[in-house]
Amino acid sequence: MYSIEDELKTAKTVGITGHIRPDGDCTGSTLGLYNYIRENMPWIAVDIYLEPIEKHFEFLAGASDIRHSAENDIIYDVFVVLDCGDTSRVAEFSRKYIENAARTVCIDHHVASTGFADVNHVCPDVSSVCEVLFELLDSDKISRSTAECLYTGMVHDTGVFKYQSTTSRTMEIAGFLMNKGIDFTSIIDDTFFRKTYQQNLLLGKALLDSHRLLDGKLIYSFLTADTLKEYGVIGRDTGGIIDQLRFTEGAEVAVFMYELPDGKIKTSLRSVHNIDVNSIAGQFGGGGHLRASGFTTGLKAGEIVEKLEELVKQQL
Repeated sequence: MYSIEDELKTAKTVGITGHIRPDGDCTGSTLGLYNYIRENMPWIAVDIYLEPIEKHFEFLAGASDIRHSAENDIIYDVFVVLDCGDTSRVAEFSRKYIENAARTVCIDHHVASTGFADVNHVCPDVSSVCEVLFELLDSDKISRSTAECLYTGMVHDTGVFKYQSTTSRTMEIAGFLMNKGIDFTSIIDDTFFRKTYQQNLLLGKALLDSHRLLDGKLIYSFLTADTLKEYGVIGRDTGGIIDQLRFTEGAEVAVFMYELPDGKIKTSLRSVHNIDVNSIAGQFGGGGHLRASGFTTGLKAGEIVEKLEELVKQQL
């Protein structure tokens, strides 16, 4: 069976990265691999490169070691990209390491993964990259620190184990990680559910300003950059709004849009039953999963909604 240790057995230097604006699965998988290598392969010099992570992930072991810029000209023996199947979605400062590495490895679970690496281990049917990564590690060598990282990522990409991608194997792995002594209750409460007062106010604003189309089967909300600034919340801290929209009775597709500082609009899509939002996101140059996808575009919010309405209508 293929394992990450087989891939790294002759490596002396390893670099790790994930996608821009790292979420829970990206942060958990990259730090999980980083800790696993540090603890079990002391002969390897390993570095991790990511954009700044969210504050509630900073408790994870190795978080303070994350590099946010290209600090050296090293050519890595192996460079591993997790939770990202397209090099255009990694931070620009880490791309030179991918291009120059002697060997590249991609570990991903996105349908739209492009197969850019020398080795592409892509499992679109698996709930999270942390679950994919777990299967590549020697479970006997997984420490409590590594388990915390992997469990955190699984929690976030499964919506606390409620999304349709969650399987019995997902739950088996989660149980194994819990048995490592992690504080799983705090991980769920503090990194997934807990919000600041300002985030809660913004959630209320997003719900109050939401609209329904197609007899309530499509619900959407849009927040401008000025609104985010008014509430003191940055875009990456709007997590949870899309899920609340999705929970609306009668909704088949939920859409949440917010304006970035450069005027572009980041859009998240979620479907409840039979709508393939990955194919819809692909029409805007984005992608992700069958039930959860997204994209960023220079179109105006009204133009996005108009096109989304037509695309969803076609599938309905």
